[in-house]
Amino acid sequence: MKYIPKLLIYSRLVIGMVIAFLSYLHVAHYNIIAVVLFAIGLLTDIFDGIIARRLNISGEHLRRLDSAIDQVFFVLVALATFIECPSFFYRNGIKLIILLGTEGMAYLVCFLKFRKEVATHAISSKAWTLVLFATLIQIMTTCNSVVLFTICFYAGLLTRLEIIAILLVLRNWTNDVPSVYHAVLLRKGKPIKRHKLFNG
Repeated sequence: MKYIPKLLIYSRLVIGMVIAFLSYLHVAHYNIIAVVLFAIGLLTDIFDGIIARRLNISGEHLRRLDSAIDQVFFVLVALATFIECPSFFYRNGIKLIILLGTEGMAYLVCFLKFRKEVATHAISSKAWTLVLFATLIQIMTTCNSVVLFTICFYAGLLTRLEIIAILLVLRNWTNDVPSVYHAVLLRKGKPIKRHKLFNG
């Protein structure tokens, strides 16, 4: 049982590679296959943490691994979507560069300060993941997204900025920090409450 969370995490990496490979091959009915695989990948992301917490094995190593695989998974899906719908990425290049820049900045701040990768798993970031999921689904199926992508862009900026703020506030590297407010409490040496379903 204790291997299930790690198996789910690594399965997400495999799913991402399969989606990218199928896109590269331009297989028939790619859109349907990619959406189904993407949804399965998202479910593994949800349940790996839940199961790990149920088994009481949600330690630093697992949370760091989860964050790293998440990044690779979404990069692979984005790459696959770019192969299928390059015109969307060219039209929205500036916004995408800004969004990627803030993501990179969060990782840079974390590495420079703690010599570790980001693993805050903030609640707002989890919500943004769902928006990003919906946005990528829309792009996969229509090669276009206007309103949803705009929401995704600004929500992504705000959540990346919150992560950076959390990292700047924390004295020591800590995984599973729900918000900036919780980071302030940790900085003051006070205990924080984490939701068992999300990052408890």
